[in-house]
Amino acid sequence: MQSSPWWKEATIYQVYPRSFFDSNGDGEGDLPGITARLDYVQQLGVDAIWLSPFYTSPNKDGGYDVADPRGVDPRFGNLEDAKELITAAHQRSLRVIADIVPNHFSDQHHWFQAALKAPRGSKERARFHFYDANSDGTPPNNWISLFGGPSWTQVEDGQFYLHLFDSSQPDLNWENPEVSEDFEKTLRFWIDLGIDGFRIDVAHGLVKEDILKNHPDPQGLSDALRLDLAMDTEKRNALLLTVPYFDRQGVHEIYREWRKIFDSYIGRDIMAVAEAWVHPPVNATRYVRADELHQVFNFDLLTAEFTAKVLYDVIDRSIALNATVNALPTWALSNHDSPRVVSRIGQEQAGALALFVFGLPGSTYVFAGQELGLPDGELSDSDRQDPSFFRTKGVIKGRDGARVPLPWSGDATPFGFTTGKPWLPISQSWSQFTVKSELKNPKSSLHLYQNALKLRKEFMNGSGEITWVESPEHASKGQALLAYHRGSVTVFMNLTDITQECKVDGKLLIVSSGTVDAHNEMKVIPARSCAWFIA
Repeated sequence: MQSSPWWKEATIYQVYPRSFFDSNGDGEGDLPGITARLDYVQQLGVDAIWLSPFYTSPNKDGGYDVADPRGVDPRFGNLEDAKELITAAHQRSLRVIADIVPNHFSDQHHWFQAALKAPRGSKERARFHFYDANSDGTPPNNWISLFGGPSWTQVEDGQFYLHLFDSSQPDLNWENPEVSEDFEKTLRFWIDLGIDGFRIDVAHGLVKEDILKNHPDPQGLSDALRLDLAMDTEKRNALLLTVPYFDRQGVHEIYREWRKIFDSYIGRDIMAVAEAWVHPPVNATRYVRADELHQVFNFDLLTAEFTAKVLYDVIDRSIALNATVNALPTWALSNHDSPRVVSRIGQEQAGALALFVFGLPGSTYVFAGQELGLPDGELSDSDRQDPSFFRTKGVIKGRDGARVPLPWSGDATPFGFTTGKPWLPISQSWSQFTVKSELKNPKSSLHLYQNALKLRKEFMNGSGEITWVESPEHASKGQALLAYHRGSVTVFMNLTDITQECKVDGKLLIVSSGTVDAHNEMKVIPARSCAWFIA
């Protein structure tokens, strides 16, 4: 009997290298620092680590502006450090997923430097999107960068190049075979080094259409595509239906070729997960068809309100849509591009929601620090480094708050992260969130995650589908509770500010906060909490 692929119901721990642990005192996390803390990651109970970019980069956009996708930036170490990290992870039965950034390069990449020196119509410029100005000297179209400001920058000879993000990140032209050939080299380079999979940045953005056409609401569309900006859901969805540069049919041809590469490594079970925030949601399932990628991120929980109706709709729809292509969903509450879940919905609510999704079928992604219950960092404008902050002249604060380094130990900032000055300041208020203090506290968020992930492996993984027993669709108590059966376990979540009674047989396995009491034949679920019971 063939075993299920390792990634099907894995828990993947996202490490933002610059913010994890600094091994040399320069104020920035690095690859040896990650290696030094792998025992902590293993003891958390995850199955894999996902490394945000550590490649050679001028770091204009947190490393997502890649100057050499097959090299390690000196701020993080060197190639030998990468090899040691991969080996050390494998020794602890941890798989390693690397970010890959195929939508754009850094403007310091040798291809783009050559393009700047080359004339119009040259093969060097054909690797990117260079176009002449309009007759009035304006850019080829009115598109707005997702980081604010125009999506076009003019070079000395008058042509413009396209960048959906910062001007230091020119978009690649995937109609040029040289681009696909170079990325095949990159994929094989890291797989041969031991990498077990890839998180594909802006996976839906590689193919553009109607480049010379204006959009009727370019600023609105740019805002709609940002996870860190609040927007009316109906308005956001209407704008997403009009995007000309994301989720075009051509991206699927690219990933069919990538899948052939992954499958050529017999016995390795190489996987890839797409960062593809698309609308309507059914479009996401196209990325995980049998001959394409293995997973696609479900971003709905990154913006979902802590209400029964919203969460039920998101979860039920995701499970149903993935079933149409014989795939399992992914679940993520935080990442490096969005506000931390605690800051968005509250401390107790975040713990309850984490426990609730840990029981669901599919894989779950945990952003480093989420297990500690970290909120967004407290930053002044002078601390900020996100390009979106500068491109919008401070209107958009950016993503730095979610990227503040982790607190490890001690009573004073920077809490053992570094012996130097951390690249982003760590608030003294985080003393309660250090790894050392939470390990001593049996009621801490860290202990909740450790216990929950152990129980997930023991009782949930491989247990098949869920059956809803409390939901807005067929609840006996309105929207007070969400609950489902999976295998021998029943999961109840109380989303209200008061205790709720539920009828459930079985023994309590875990509760996210508070104490579950018994009242006659009923169990009393604490406010803003989730509990698992086993029959």
